[in-house]
Amino acid sequence: MVGTLRCLAVPLLAWCCFGCSGRSDGDEAKPPTGGFSVQAADGVVVYGDLYDGPQGSKGPVVLLFHQAGSSAAEYEPIAPRLVAEGFSCLAIDQRSGGEMFGRNRTVDENSFKTPQLYEAAYPDMLAALDWAVQKGYGPIVVWGSSYSASLCFRLAAERDEVAAIVAFSPGEYFDEKGMVGEWASKVNVPVFVASSPGEVEKASGIFERVTAEGSSQFVPEAGIHGSSMLRSDKNPAGAEEAWRAVLSFLRRFRSVEV
Repeated sequence: MVGTLRCLAVPLLAWCCFGCSGRSDGDEAKPPTGGFSVQAADGVVVYGDLYDGPQGSKGPVVLLFHQAGSSAAEYEPIAPRLVAEGFSCLAIDQRSGGEMFGRNRTVDENSFKTPQLYEAAYPDMLAALDWAVQKGYGPIVVWGSSYSASLCFRLAAERDEVAAIVAFSPGEYFDEKGMVGEWASKVNVPVFVASSPGEVEKASGIFERVTAEGSSQFVPEAGIHGSSMLRSDKNPAGAEEAWRAVLSFLRRFRSVEV
Protein backbone atom coordinates (compact mmCIF):
# COMPACT_ATOMS: atom_id res chain seq x y z
CA MET A 1 0.00 0.00 0.00
CA VAL A 2 1.33 3.41 -0.97
CA GLY A 3 0.24 5.98 1.58
CA THR A 4 0.74 9.56 2.63
CA LEU A 5 1.34 10.61 6.22
CA ARG A 6 0.22 14.20 6.51
CA CYS A 7 0.80 16.02 9.77
CA LEU A 8 0.34 19.53 8.40
CA ALA A 9 -2.34 20.98 10.60
CA VAL A 10 -2.50 24.45 9.17
CA PRO A 11 -1.83 26.43 6.42
CA LEU A 12 36.23 -1.06 -4.39
CA LEU A 13 36.54 -2.03 -3.06
CA ALA A 14 39.68 -1.51 -1.12
CA TRP A 15 38.66 -0.12 2.24
CA CYS A 16 40.16 0.79 5.58
CA CYS A 17 39.00 1.84 9.03
CA PHE A 18 41.09 4.00 11.30
CA GLY A 19 40.49 5.97 14.50
CA CYS A 20 38.38 9.08 14.04
CA SER A 21 36.85 11.51 16.50
CA GLY A 22 33.40 13.01 15.97
CA ARG A 23 32.55 16.69 15.60
CA SER A 24 29.98 17.97 18.03
CA ASP A 25 26.80 19.92 17.51
CA GLY A 26 23.66 20.66 19.48
CA ASP A 27 22.47 17.03 19.67
CA GLU A 28 23.80 14.22 21.83
CA ALA A 29 26.06 12.46 19.34
CA LYS A 30 28.53 9.63 19.74
CA PRO A 31 31.56 9.62 17.43
CA PRO A 32 31.71 7.13 14.58
CA THR A 33 33.30 3.75 15.16
CA GLY A 34 36.00 4.67 12.70
CA GLY A 35 36.99 6.54 9.58
CA PHE A 36 36.40 4.88 6.25
CA SER A 37 37.62 5.00 2.68
CA VAL A 38 36.67 3.18 -0.50
CA GLN A 39 37.76 3.62 -4.11
CA ALA A 40 35.09 4.54 -6.66
CA ALA A 41 35.15 2.98 -10.12
CA ASP A 42 36.83 6.06 -11.61
CA GLY A 43 39.66 5.95 -9.07
CA VAL A 44 38.44 8.68 -6.72
CA VAL A 45 38.95 7.77 -3.07
CA VAL A 46 35.74 8.34 -1.14
CA TYR A 47 35.98 9.02 2.59
CA GLY A 48 33.36 8.61 5.27
CA ASP A 49 32.41 7.56 8.77
CA LEU A 50 31.41 4.03 9.76
CA TYR A 51 29.08 3.45 12.71
CA ASP A 52 28.88 -0.19 13.78
CA GLY A 53 25.47 -1.52 14.70
CA PRO A 54 24.90 -4.35 17.19
CA GLN A 55 25.17 -7.05 14.50
CA GLY A 56 27.98 -5.52 12.46
CA SER A 57 28.11 -6.80 8.89
CA LYS A 58 25.67 -9.60 9.73
CA GLY A 59 22.85 -7.08 10.13
CA PRO A 60 21.15 -4.18 8.38
CA VAL A 61 22.97 -1.07 7.23
CA VAL A 62 21.85 2.41 6.27
CA LEU A 63 23.99 4.17 3.66
CA LEU A 64 23.78 7.89 4.41
CA PHE A 65 24.29 10.42 1.60
CA HIS A 66 24.39 14.17 2.24
CA GLN A 67 22.98 17.27 0.56
CA ALA A 68 24.70 19.88 -1.61
CA GLY A 69 27.52 21.78 0.07
CA SER A 70 27.64 19.25 2.89
CA SER A 71 29.56 16.21 4.12
CA ALA A 72 29.18 13.06 6.20
CA ALA A 73 29.08 15.34 9.26
CA GLU A 74 25.46 16.11 8.38
CA TYR A 75 24.70 12.74 9.97
CA GLU A 76 26.78 12.96 13.15
CA PRO A 77 23.73 13.42 15.42
CA ILE A 78 21.58 11.14 13.23
CA ALA A 79 23.66 7.98 12.77
CA PRO A 80 24.04 7.17 16.51
CA ARG A 81 20.28 7.12 16.90
CA LEU A 82 19.99 4.71 13.98
CA VAL A 83 22.65 2.52 15.59
CA ALA A 84 20.57 2.47 18.78
CA GLU A 85 17.70 1.19 16.63
CA GLY A 86 19.80 -1.76 15.44
CA PHE A 87 21.35 -0.47 12.21
CA SER A 88 24.95 -0.04 11.17
CA CYS A 89 25.50 3.21 9.27
CA LEU A 90 27.96 4.42 6.67
CA ALA A 91 27.96 8.16 5.99
CA ILE A 92 30.19 9.24 3.11
CA ASP A 93 31.66 12.51 1.89
CA GLN A 94 30.51 12.76 -1.73
CA ARG A 95 32.64 14.64 -4.23
CA SER A 96 29.72 17.02 -4.80
CA GLY A 97 29.71 18.61 -1.38
CA GLY A 98 31.34 21.10 0.94
CA GLU A 99 31.83 22.08 4.58
CA MET A 100 28.30 22.94 5.71
CA PHE A 101 28.59 20.70 8.79
CA GLY A 102 32.28 19.77 8.71
CA ARG A 103 35.21 19.00 6.45
CA ASN A 104 34.51 17.07 3.24
CA ARG A 105 37.52 14.76 3.00
CA THR A 106 36.67 13.45 -0.46
CA VAL A 107 36.75 16.96 -1.89
CA ASP A 108 39.91 17.89 0.01
CA GLU A 109 41.96 14.72 -0.42
CA ASN A 110 41.21 14.37 -4.13
CA SER A 111 42.04 18.05 -4.70
CA PHE A 112 38.84 18.96 -6.53
CA LYS A 113 39.42 22.59 -7.49
CA THR A 114 35.92 23.37 -8.75
CA PRO A 115 32.49 22.32 -7.48
CA GLN A 116 31.35 19.01 -8.91
CA LEU A 117 27.96 18.46 -10.52
CA TYR A 118 25.39 16.60 -8.45
CA GLU A 119 25.42 13.68 -10.89
CA ALA A 120 29.19 13.31 -10.37
CA ALA A 121 28.52 11.91 -6.89
CA TYR A 122 26.80 8.81 -8.23
CA PRO A 123 30.02 6.72 -8.48
CA ASP A 124 30.68 7.54 -4.81
CA MET A 125 27.25 6.23 -3.85
CA LEU A 126 27.76 3.12 -5.98
CA ALA A 127 31.08 2.48 -4.25
CA ALA A 128 29.40 2.63 -0.84
CA LEU A 129 26.72 0.19 -1.99
CA ASP A 130 29.28 -2.18 -3.51
CA TRP A 131 31.24 -2.15 -0.26
CA ALA A 132 28.13 -2.98 1.80
CA VAL A 133 27.24 -5.83 -0.55
CA GLN A 134 30.78 -7.23 -0.46
CA LYS A 135 30.87 -7.12 3.34
CA GLY A 136 27.60 -9.04 3.58
CA TYR A 137 25.34 -6.41 5.16
CA GLY A 138 21.61 -6.78 4.76
CA PRO A 139 19.05 -5.44 4.38
CA ILE A 140 20.68 -2.38 2.77
CA VAL A 141 18.77 0.90 3.04
CA VAL A 142 19.88 3.89 0.97
CA TRP A 143 19.16 7.29 2.52
CA GLY A 144 19.59 10.57 0.69
CA SER A 145 19.32 14.27 1.44
CA SER A 146 18.28 16.71 -1.31
CA TYR A 147 20.13 15.88 -4.55
CA SER A 148 21.41 12.59 -3.14
CA ALA A 149 17.82 11.63 -2.25
CA SER A 150 17.06 11.92 -5.95
CA LEU A 151 20.08 9.79 -6.85
CA CYS A 152 18.90 7.12 -4.41
CA PHE A 153 16.02 6.44 -6.80
CA ARG A 154 18.55 5.72 -9.54
CA LEU A 155 20.51 3.48 -7.19
CA ALA A 156 17.45 1.42 -6.30
CA ALA A 157 16.22 1.31 -9.91
CA GLU A 158 19.56 -0.06 -11.12
CA ARG A 159 20.63 -2.29 -8.22
CA ASP A 160 18.46 -5.01 -6.73
CA GLU A 161 20.59 -5.22 -3.57
CA VAL A 162 18.80 -2.11 -2.27
CA ALA A 163 16.01 -3.03 0.17
CA ALA A 164 14.49 0.42 0.73
CA ILE A 165 14.88 4.15 0.09
CA VAL A 166 14.67 7.00 2.59
CA ALA A 167 14.52 10.27 0.63
CA PHE A 168 14.56 13.64 2.39
CA SER A 169 13.64 16.52 0.05
CA PRO A 170 14.02 14.79 -3.32
CA GLY A 171 13.45 16.85 -6.45
CA GLU A 172 14.16 17.10 -10.17
CA TYR A 173 17.52 18.73 -9.52
CA PHE A 174 19.24 17.61 -12.73
CA ASP A 175 19.33 19.15 -16.20
CA GLU A 176 17.08 16.48 -17.68
CA LYS A 177 13.77 17.16 -15.95
CA GLY A 178 11.58 14.15 -15.28
CA MET A 179 14.57 11.83 -14.90
CA VAL A 180 14.04 11.29 -11.18
CA GLY A 181 10.38 10.48 -11.67
CA GLU A 182 11.35 7.94 -14.31
CA TRP A 183 13.78 6.28 -11.89
CA ALA A 184 11.06 6.29 -9.22
CA SER A 185 8.69 4.45 -11.54
CA LYS A 186 11.24 1.63 -11.83
CA VAL A 187 11.79 1.20 -8.09
CA ASN A 188 10.41 -2.04 -6.65
CA VAL A 189 11.23 -1.50 -2.97
CA PRO A 190 9.47 0.53 -0.24
CA VAL A 191 10.14 4.26 -0.29
CA PHE A 192 9.85 6.85 2.47
CA VAL A 193 9.73 10.44 1.23
CA ALA A 194 9.87 13.43 3.57
CA SER A 195 10.01 17.11 2.73
CA SER A 196 9.33 20.46 4.31
CA PRO A 197 5.81 21.88 3.83
CA GLY A 198 7.15 24.20 1.13
CA GLU A 199 8.63 21.28 -0.82
CA VAL A 200 5.54 19.08 -0.92
CA GLU A 201 4.67 19.69 -4.56
CA LYS A 202 8.22 19.01 -5.73
CA ALA A 203 8.47 15.77 -3.75
CA SER A 204 4.95 14.63 -4.61
CA GLY A 205 5.71 14.71 -8.32
CA ILE A 206 8.32 12.03 -7.69
CA PHE A 207 6.44 10.07 -5.04
CA GLU A 208 3.42 9.73 -7.31
CA ARG A 209 5.55 7.62 -9.65
CA VAL A 210 6.32 5.11 -6.87
CA THR A 211 4.20 1.95 -6.98
CA ALA A 212 6.00 -0.24 -4.43
CA GLU A 213 3.95 -1.57 -1.53
CA GLY A 214 4.76 -0.11 1.89
CA SER A 215 5.77 3.33 0.59
CA SER A 216 4.74 6.57 2.28
CA GLN A 217 5.15 10.33 2.05
CA PHE A 218 5.53 12.36 5.24
CA VAL A 219 4.83 16.09 5.47
CA PRO A 220 5.54 17.53 8.92
CA GLU A 221 4.11 20.62 10.54
CA ALA A 222 7.66 21.89 11.07
CA GLY A 223 10.25 20.78 8.56
CA ILE A 224 13.35 22.05 6.80
CA HIS A 225 15.33 20.96 3.76
CA GLY A 226 17.00 17.57 3.64
CA SER A 227 18.03 15.23 6.43
CA SER A 228 18.69 18.29 8.60
CA MET A 229 14.99 17.95 9.38
CA LEU A 230 16.05 15.33 11.97
CA ARG A 231 18.64 17.54 13.69
CA SER A 232 17.29 19.26 16.78
CA ASP A 233 19.94 21.96 16.42
CA LYS A 234 18.50 22.87 12.99
CA ASN A 235 14.83 21.95 13.41
CA PRO A 236 14.01 22.14 17.14
CA ALA A 237 10.27 22.39 16.56
CA GLY A 238 9.95 19.40 14.27
CA ALA A 239 12.86 16.99 14.64
CA GLU A 240 11.12 14.52 16.96
CA GLU A 241 8.00 14.34 14.80
CA ALA A 242 10.19 13.51 11.80
CA TRP A 243 12.08 10.89 13.80
CA ARG A 244 8.85 9.12 14.75
CA ALA A 245 7.82 8.93 11.10
CA VAL A 246 11.11 7.67 9.69
CA LEU A 247 11.66 5.11 12.45
CA SER A 248 8.16 3.75 11.93
CA PHE A 249 9.17 3.10 8.32
CA LEU A 250 12.65 1.73 9.07
CA ARG A 251 11.91 -0.70 11.87
CA ARG A 252 10.54 -3.33 9.49
CA PHE A 253 14.09 -3.73 8.10
CA ARG A 254 15.68 -4.69 11.42
CA SER A 255 16.61 -8.33 11.70
CA VAL A 256 16.39 -8.31 15.52
CA GLU A 257 14.46 -6.28 18.07
CA VAL A 258 16.44 -3.80 20.15
